[in-house]
Amino acid sequence: MTDTTAGQSPTGTQSDINVKVRKPSRSVDLATLLGLLMAVGVIGAAILSSKSDANFLNLPSILIVVCGTVFVTMMSFSAEEIMGAGKIILQSFVRTRYEPQVMARQLMDLTMVARKSGLLALGAVENETKKDKLLQQAVQMVTDGYTGDDIERILSQEMDAVVERHRRTASIAKRGSEVAPAMGLIGTLVGLVQMLADLQNPESIGPAMAVALLTTFYGALLGTVVLGPIAAKLERNSNDEAMIRALVLTAMSSIARQENPRRLEMLLNAELPPSKQIRYFD
Repeated sequence: MTDTTAGQSPTGTQSDINVKVRKPSRSVDLATLLGLLMAVGVIGAAILSSKSDANFLNLPSILIVVCGTVFVTMMSFSAEEIMGAGKIILQSFVRTRYEPQVMARQLMDLTMVARKSGLLALGAVENETKKDKLLQQAVQMVTDGYTGDDIERILSQEMDAVVERHRRTASIAKRGSEVAPAMGLIGTLVGLVQMLADLQNPESIGPAMAVALLTTFYGALLGTVVLGPIAAKLERNSNDEAMIRALVLTAMSSIARQENPRRLEMLLNAELPPSKQIRYFD
């Protein structure tokens, strides 16, 4: 139901509202990068601090684990999914960051502009919305005359497609984290067979066993320290982006229906976690 009652501006009159869109920042995810570096660093420090002369570098073992993990993982997915996964995996280290509270307030500002001067007035803030491609596209749909139902349907389909693409990429990394330890075990078994075939030379048993166990080490390292956390971070990033898209979808469909801004504030807060909810009219 469309509500035509004028909403109250948080700063007095609606004409006082000055829409300022903050451009999403693209930066390195320090938590992911530092976590990876420190985890590898701790393991490396433990190796270097040992008084043993053991050599932890073995090219055949590395090839079995790394190449084997890649090839076996490829068997579980299509070529297109594998080729497109690299770019999204990089987003676990460098990605576009949105702040849910900032986005919610920006959407409320746009709502108040449309409430005061009409839907076409949103075209006057085009220079601001250009800072955010997602917001620009959604606002353009409103000014082009799309109905609230049309906007909700189109943006929902786009959101579902993005979430599904990210989910598939996360599943690739998750599958790799499962395969890597198994490939390490296979490499160990290969090494053990080679070692047992040369039992007549007792002096070679120790070094051969060390090399065989290295593949298990590499597999555990790749699966637990690298691929597993990346899969978890991709899922988290996907959920964060889905939240932002849900906020935009809710706001733009509400603006197109010319609903009461106070109702929109409640709807946006329903999408946000309690610690990030806004109090626009208080």
